[in-house]
Amino acid sequence: MTHYQDDIAAIQELKDANGSGWNAIDPESAARMRAQNRFRTGLDIARHTADIMRRDMAEYDADSSAYTQSLGVWHGFIGQQKLISIKKHLKSTNKRYLYLSGWMVAALRSEFGPLPDQSMHEKTVVPALIRELYSFLRQADARELDLLFTRLDAARAAGDETAAEFIQSQIDGFQTHIVPIIADIDAGFGNPEATYLLAKKMIEAGACAIQIENQVSDEKQCGHQDGKVTVPHEDFIAKLNAVRYAFLELGVDNGVIVARTDSLGAGLTQKLAVSREPGDLGDQYNSFLDVEEISEAELRDGDVVIQREGRLLRPKRLASNLYQFRPGTGEDRVVLDCITALQHGADLLWIETEKPHVEQIAGMVDRIREVMPDAKLVYNNSPSFNWTLNFRQQAYDQLVEQGRDVSAYDRDKLMSVDYDDTELARIADEKIRTFQRDGSARAGIFHHLITLPTYHTAALSTDSLAKGYFGDEGMLTYVRDVQRQEIRQGIATVKHQNMAGSDIGDNHKEYFAGEAALKAGGKHNTMNQFS
Repeated sequence: MTHYQDDIAAIQELKDANGSGWNAIDPESAARMRAQNRFRTGLDIARHTADIMRRDMAEYDADSSAYTQSLGVWHGFIGQQKLISIKKHLKSTNKRYLYLSGWMVAALRSEFGPLPDQSMHEKTVVPALIRELYSFLRQADARELDLLFTRLDAARAAGDETAAEFIQSQIDGFQTHIVPIIADIDAGFGNPEATYLLAKKMIEAGACAIQIENQVSDEKQCGHQDGKVTVPHEDFIAKLNAVRYAFLELGVDNGVIVARTDSLGAGLTQKLAVSREPGDLGDQYNSFLDVEEISEAELRDGDVVIQREGRLLRPKRLASNLYQFRPGTGEDRVVLDCITALQHGADLLWIETEKPHVEQIAGMVDRIREVMPDAKLVYNNSPSFNWTLNFRQQAYDQLVEQGRDVSAYDRDKLMSVDYDDTELARIADEKIRTFQRDGSARAGIFHHLITLPTYHTAALSTDSLAKGYFGDEGMLTYVRDVQRQEIRQGIATVKHQNMAGSDIGDNHKEYFAGEAALKAGGKHNTMNQFS
């Protein structure tokens, strides 16, 4: 028997045991409602999706072509439509996740209004969005199963046993829309206790993977902005431990921690690390500081100095009371950050870079893997990069290395539309097309994500609609570019009442009230125009 049939039988036993008061309860209807609500709590989701991620990580270790992907989403509906689209076009959600971007939470979900990515938004918005996303994904399950149940009833009513068996097999083998969410906790929103408390809320909402960065919490900047300030390793390790304890307390024993380093672009630190002996973590962190050697006679009131190998070293302190690292130390600090994070409980790494360049990433990962052979990355395929310009420049450099004539190109102006139909542009676009595959094979990238793509797609599509609708084309713009495309491409939202749950509600009304149910989906419902 299938799980669905087992549920029908179990509910029938309950009905029999409870006597005539349950006469109106139909066991199959109740079993259908159970099937449509497979995940009853966020912790059920977190445990299920953590298992998925751990399986995917093991598969990637065995085969680097088995990488995973996600798109950042800022609303439950956007996440739902993404998964519906994946199932429609690609037939499986396997190795496809969701990403919850702190940038988009700040820009789109804060009660303060649009904010920069500087941890100024309410921390409660993050778990709230996780709950919202999974509410919409659960509803996607319920809607798709409801359509299957409707088809099953129609096949039975028509006496078509073959069709009924086929539809039943689709119900039994149904693949849920519930997938892992990698959720951004920024720099932890405070001290380690604050990080632990927020991590708990995120996990309870369903997050199986939490990404945390090594910036100072109250000075946090977007990874692609200037002015980033990192913390000593001991501070970051405490927050890694806080997240792990949150997972363990809630019984998500295989929860995933993504340790992000911003050191490649961060030239500042708020404080010196504590060093207890030469060569320890604190000493290594401090060794990257920009210092000047001084004598005791040169000491001034208020100076902070480090003694190393008998020398007095005065770190250069800015007017902001921050200390700066020596230029050119970013990659070395990244490598130390990553090794240290993996040695202290992180599962995956995130190296924030200033450009998408496979060999740059690989150079750091190669060094990390000398110490931690199974090191794997989550990588930000960021909209902050000018992908066209970066890859045209890489293509230009490749042609130069090959001894090709590049006199027709100006390397500093390769973004120009004049180059769109050139051989160089085609080489660049092919590099972009294979970037994820190449990065996973060469640079240890297990998971590729775009942090805020749906921010940009919402703006682009809205611009197109507004331009035509408020211009001369009027309603034609909507009909031609939106509704007609929904119909032609089979986008389920063309039946927006159904997508919002109207048919599910009608079926529930029938379960509850039988023939007396007042349903919305009758012949006068205009949604029938899209049958």
